[in-house]
Amino acid sequence: MSKELTIVKVGGKVVEEAESLSRLLKDFSAIKGPKILVHGGGRSATAMASRLGIETKMVEGRRITDESMLEVVTMVYAGLVNKNIVAGLQALKQNALGMTGADLNIIQSRKRAVGDIDYGFVGDIETVNQKDLSNLLQQNAVPVIAPLTHDGMGHMLNTNADTMASAVAAALATQFKVTLVFCFEKKGVLSNPDDDNSVISIITADYFAQLKAEKIITEGMIPKLENGFNALNNGVHQIRITNVDGLNISNNQGTILTKD
Repeated sequence: MSKELTIVKVGGKVVEEAESLSRLLKDFSAIKGPKILVHGGGRSATAMASRLGIETKMVEGRRITDESMLEVVTMVYAGLVNKNIVAGLQALKQNALGMTGADLNIIQSRKRAVGDIDYGFVGDIETVNQKDLSNLLQQNAVPVIAPLTHDGMGHMLNTNADTMASAVAAALATQFKVTLVFCFEKKGVLSNPDDDNSVISIITADYFAQLKAEKIITEGMIPKLENGFNALNNGVHQIRITNVDGLNISNNQGTILTKD
């Protein structure tokens, strides 16, 4: 059987508040074997944009990335957020390496075509360089990947971190037994958004469709689960959605996605 690999995607308040970030890094460091951390940082980008007098525009939870905003997210994601995480992991004796998709050409994308909405400099993933990522893991490096890709023609592109984690997991599933963990503020996918204990333990593809139709799962949780099922369909062993407390794989806390 292939060696186990854990990929953790983390975002929201978890990476942007000192206490939760400290807990995350401690628990992430305790995970045995090769691992990758993919992070977001949208609130930090919004705060920095405000300080610089740059307006943040969102459509259905997705950031419009014009040239000025691209400069902000590149500074914040690849700089402030990424290097804080890397420094924190180094303090825990983890050989962390901060990266964007441009580094080692690990994730190349294309600029999203203009449709009803012009998202600007947003990238849709085309290729993942699993060879060089695998080589880094074999050298005991811990890649820490910021939500930025490139188009191969010298341009950085803002890219959804959930999608990046899913694409990386699928690409490495040919070599590893991959567990992908989406780590955020809640204990898992909730049947009642007002009850933090209403965690749905298992969601199949059919049940996901039902939950969407009944509007129990809405907004930002939909693309998270879509990315999760896409990873499952591309060979990823297991998908879990949980909070920092559930990051320990052995306790199976949170929501697990299964094909059937």
